Amino acid sequence: MGRLKKYLPVLLILAVIISTVSILNLDKITGNNPIITNTPTETKTVSKNSGQYTVETVVGGLFVPWSIVFTSEDRILVTERNGNIRIIEKGKLLTTPMITFPEVSQISEEGLMGLALDPDYNSNKFIYTSYAYGPSNNIKVRVVQLRDEGNTATVQKTVIDNIPAAKFHAGSRLKFGPDDKLYITTGDASQKALSQNQSSLAGKILRLNTDGTIPEDNPYPDSPVWSLGHRNPQGIDWHPVTKELWQTEHGPSGNDGPNGGDEVNIIYKGGNYGWPVVSHNNSSAGMIDPILVFTPAEAPASGMFYAGNLLPQFKNNFFFGNLRGMGIIRVIPDVSGSGENPQYEKLLYNEYGRIRDVVQGPDGAIYFSTSNKDGRGNPSSDDDRIMRIVLVEN
Repeated sequence: MGRLKKYLPVLLILAVIISTVSILNLDKITGNNPIITNTPTETKTVSKNSGQYTVETVVGGLFVPWSIVFTSEDRILVTERNGNIRIIEKGKLLTTPMITFPEVSQISEEGLMGLALDPDYNSNKFIYTSYAYGPSNNIKVRVVQLRDEGNTATVQKTVIDNIPAAKFHAGSRLKFGPDDKLYITTGDASQKALSQNQSSLAGKILRLNTDGTIPEDNPYPDSPVWSLGHRNPQGIDWHPVTKELWQTEHGPSGNDGPNGGDEVNIIYKGGNYGWPVVSHNNSSAGMIDPILVFTPAEAPASGMFYAGNLLPQFKNNFFFGNLRGMGIIRVIPDVSGSGENPQYEKLLYNEYGRIRDVVQGPDGAIYFSTSNKDGRGNPSSDDDRIMRIVLVEN
């Protein structure tokens, strides 16, 4: 005991030095961003094109996180399938949900889903979310406008309602375009003929003003329909340079046809994308072909163009998470940004299980969510998680 007392001051000094070095190394990896918790980092070699990158866990303990948005550099909102909007603030998941929708239907793939910030969020604090509700034989999707009031939110109005849905094929990705219009993806509600029915809201991409009214320049008079012929569109985003709208979509399986035919499409005003008339690599006059088709299925669940500077190798590339494929696909357009002959590679495959949303953070990192508690995955002890790619080295 006497010898320990003799060397105790030296040991304390060494502990301080080691702690300081660890903190400096962590800051070098994370950029000292307050979002990140002090969790272990993992370095993965993905390909000769992308080199090595560092993947970090932001938070765990979520339930099927479906959509991610940033309201500031240190605050994230996340929808969970079971009806909660959760807040992550300065790297911590708050215990109490921001708001809960008890009427949410979550029989299978439906639930609380899309989330988007109003183009004027900084001044009006409006956010938008979509959720499924109703009995199992008559499920609908509703999109509502909320006001962000800090740790809580209040419903302001219903933007659109009675969108046909089902326990499968509920669509529900929400995003605002460069034109400040709200775009909403809808599934075919497991009634594939509805996708070609212009008067139905199912199997479409819809376009609305922020108050739910129909823009005058929509392709069909007095209709929110922007494009049709979709099976289950899951991800949408706009190319940073060309401003073209890209989309990901689930292909058929089971009774609908051979497993696969997942698509990446460029969406044009009034375009018809073929379902259920055509799928996979088939074509039909008057219908627009996808730029990429994946067979067997990957089950794309999101869509994001990377426009940041932190990861220059990924500039203007299109990313989407995959559920069945259990990874992220990176699509590389040609130098003009067009969808002709795009290349792609697979990242993080079989590393973290089913991956759903992929977004760019204000720090320039790529954030993604796991979906291993959705009944089809094998969750780890800290699933479901929000994670991020922070460093790429060639």
